[in-house]
Amino acid sequence: MDHEDLRHWSKRAADWAAEYHAGLSDRPVRAPVQPGSVKAALPKTPPEAAESMEAIWADFEALVPGAMTHWQHPGFMAYFPANAAPASMLAEQVANAMAAQCMLWQTSPAATEMEEVMVGWLRDALGLAPHFSGTIHDSATTATLSAILTMRERTLDWAGNEDGLSGQPRLRIYASAETHSSVDKAVRIAGIGQANLVKVPTGADHAMEVEALDSAIRADLAVGHRPAGVVICAGGTSIGAFDRVGESLTVAKTHNLMTHVDAAWAGSAMICPEFRALWDGVDGADSIVFNPHKWLGAQFDCAVQFLADPAPQVRTLGLRPDYLETLGQSEITNFNEWTVPLGRRFRALKLWFVLRAYGLEGLRTRVRNHVAWAEEACAALEALPGVEITTRPSLSLFSFALRNGDAATEALLQRLNDDGRVYLTQTRHEGRFVIRVSVGGWSTTRDAVMLLPRLVEDFA
Repeated sequence: MDHEDLRHWSKRAADWAAEYHAGLSDRPVRAPVQPGSVKAALPKTPPEAAESMEAIWADFEALVPGAMTHWQHPGFMAYFPANAAPASMLAEQVANAMAAQCMLWQTSPAATEMEEVMVGWLRDALGLAPHFSGTIHDSATTATLSAILTMRERTLDWAGNEDGLSGQPRLRIYASAETHSSVDKAVRIAGIGQANLVKVPTGADHAMEVEALDSAIRADLAVGHRPAGVVICAGGTSIGAFDRVGESLTVAKTHNLMTHVDAAWAGSAMICPEFRALWDGVDGADSIVFNPHKWLGAQFDCAVQFLADPAPQVRTLGLRPDYLETLGQSEITNFNEWTVPLGRRFRALKLWFVLRAYGLEGLRTRVRNHVAWAEEACAALEALPGVEITTRPSLSLFSFALRNGDAATEALLQRLNDDGRVYLTQTRHEGRFVIRVSVGGWSTTRDAVMLLPRLVEDFA
């Protein structure tokens, strides 16, 4: 296959994509396949000779779409959304065509400088203070790891990078149980250890109790441990819990601890001024992460980390050997020094396309619709006999269960997902098996959301 072939097949792929999205409602959301079925259909060895694109394409159509869970389906209300606005898809096509490795300014000046500007656009769109700068990661997991590593090094006066962790004080990180598992993963990878992630109790509102946070820090100081940082939850994955951000930041600052706000999902909603009270005080944070790929239409992967001062993170993660120097430009921004990977994709391009193609008002309208439809679906479910709303909508996320127990709720979830018109996932809340409803897909409609209470009424 050469570039002339690519011209033909790119057009064919674009036609296929349009037909695929137009017909998504006719497909089951979740792939109706058994584990191992795709693997069994693939040859066990690679071909010795080149095969025609006709044959490859035919096999793609036969094997792949029917064995995929369709994240862009209007009935996808599982996990959190992974949006893909058409403008984002177009940007990814041209970024893929250029195939740049954007690790340094000199390897891709437009990518670096557009990233700086897009972070500024999003900072202003979310109503954050102008002192924040930032960078684009692949996912919130990487952003959180970067923040945890920086907490570690800041606390150890950067001795961990130089000398290793052996013999260092026992570091402690604080978060509530509502924070994402990426925090747990980060403390493991950073060498801090799971046992040193202190899960602070939450109150009736599912927010971290600030008095308990302060007490935990003081208790650790009393026995010689070294508190290193606080991770604050702004829209937790399980039920959408929010810590009291400003109060938590005040406690952390009292003890001179670095702070990271995980707003991976809910941060997108802050383009709507009426929701910003949910993270009141956030301008005092050292680090904030949110994922435009979850709710703003930017295709996965695209996670933005805002930093009040990038210097500690660059000092932690930056490494500039001779072969990565930009000659004559010692102070140039090289975003690989702000994160873990050296290699970087041109992620800013899809943000530029999306923000221009839909505008902030268009994106706000989508978020507001999703929140309103979640409230409406929640009310309709609550009116059904035998259904209990276990957590009320936090933005566009809520949970429910059947009153007659976990087994019945789990069976209902299985029936809903097997039906194929919606896809939902579960969590455990206060010891109960509950069903999460997460509204936020780019192609989601009110009709698709309101189908859920009708299905529950039928199946339950």
